[in-house]
Amino acid sequence: MESQELARAVARFALEKKAHDIIILDLRSLSDMTDFFVICHGDSDTHVKAIAESITDKMIPVAGKVHHQEGKQNLHWVLLDYVHVVAHIFLPATRQFYSLERLWGDAPMEEIHEDL
Repeated sequence: MESQELARAVARFALEKKAHDIIILDLRSLSDMTDFFVICHGDSDTHVKAIAESITDKMIPVAGKVHHQEGKQNLHWVLLDYVHVVAHIFLPATRQFYSLERLWGDAPMEEIHEDL
């Protein structure tokens, strides 16, 4: 599966758990570390955990187990690294503070809505 399809799968799995403001950033022309970021947020630490667990579980048949993960202890910012796609699941205040969308402002961005 191509990295763009993987990014859309991650976004779809986040959407299924009612994640908010889901975006996909295309970093292929800007970075060698990964192809895509999928960024979203949940309403609470419980919601962030549910989104992260859903993505982790549903990606196994699609891309295998997550390569690396961070943040599952405090649930302010969970990072799920699938090598070519990295998912960032935030609490709203943490997302606003780090503002990855602004940091990677040159990257083409796709907003994900319920019609994915």
